[in-house]
Amino acid sequence: MSEIDLSIDSVLKEAEEKAGFSNFGPDDFREGLGVLLETYGSNGYTEKGMYKCRKRLVDLLSARLRIENAFTLHPEIRDVELNPPLFLTGLPRTGTSALLNLLANDPVARPLYMWEGFNPEPIEGLEPGAVDPRYQGMKDWEEQSKKDNPDFARIHTTSVDTPEECIHLLNHTFCDVQFGIETMMEPYASWFQQQDLHNSYRYYADLLRMLQWQRPGDRWLLKTPGHLWAMDILIELFPECSIIITHRNPLECVTSYASMMAAMMGNREYDKKDLGPVVMEYLARKMEKAVAIREQADAKHFIDIQFDDFVSDPLGTAEKVYSYFNLPLSDSTHAAMKAYAEEHPMGKHGKHEYALDEYGLTEDGILQRFGFYLEKYNPPMD
Repeated sequence: MSEIDLSIDSVLKEAEEKAGFSNFGPDDFREGLGVLLETYGSNGYTEKGMYKCRKRLVDLLSARLRIENAFTLHPEIRDVELNPPLFLTGLPRTGTSALLNLLANDPVARPLYMWEGFNPEPIEGLEPGAVDPRYQGMKDWEEQSKKDNPDFARIHTTSVDTPEECIHLLNHTFCDVQFGIETMMEPYASWFQQQDLHNSYRYYADLLRMLQWQRPGDRWLLKTPGHLWAMDILIELFPECSIIITHRNPLECVTSYASMMAAMMGNREYDKKDLGPVVMEYLARKMEKAVAIREQADAKHFIDIQFDDFVSDPLGTAEKVYSYFNLPLSDSTHAAMKAYAEEHPMGKHGKHEYALDEYGLTEDGILQRFGFYLEKYNPPMD
């Protein structure tokens, strides 16, 4: 019998004790929190695994308490104006991270860094320009994580000093894709796909304002595959935003993502052959949602980028994006992107190897399920 307390009251109380505050803001986060706790308790996690999941939720709740305290102390944050962001999204494993890092070489771009995603709230009294002590804490955590799971860097390379997914901001709402593994497990998987994401994205936009208020930038450059679920909401909240959607052979991205999810499911008992079909269905539904959104949206917001084109010509891809959205590309920025592309070829951190049958997948099964996607976007299948 596990001694890990996965009740809502216990994690809320611990978060309050840790943060020293009691105002969590709007109560709409509680339903998702409850479903997450139920999911962690009923999907084969070891006691160590449940402990780690619970601790993460307490940390997120503690951060939310500090966030709400900052909004109370500085109500002017919500009045901050945001320039139209440039969003990157697409199925996982389609080059979004690599493209994000390339485009971040533009000094006009304001990406989100991993430590900011975990700690978006300001530290009262921190001198302007001073190094946030949470930066070093996140750096130490990251280095330990790489030691604990050295193979993961070959799948998804992260750094405190490089841009990271803005999903970390949405995590504070408890109605998002979380780490990604939660959407592969019930009941959270089904619950999430039935939710109206407006409140989550309004909170996300306010967190961008909070970060802009602390460390200004000209134009947010933001990325997560999770945005495929809510591109219509992005356009509603940011009417002049631009959205890059990356595409890849689904035989590659589905299996690669299954492998990535497996690497993140330590301390949990499951069968890899059961994981693959779940991953495939989740990604297919996500893309179906994106296709439906685009059918109703103005085409001016979107540009499609093929993974193979980006790999073969990263600089040409950046030029295409800037030209399509009428963004200025200075000679110095062009040179910086060129140098970065030459120094960071795909596969620099090692080859990510995986096999269809290892995850209970077949070529015919993936091609049939993604037939709508292949017909619409025609990704190279070589």
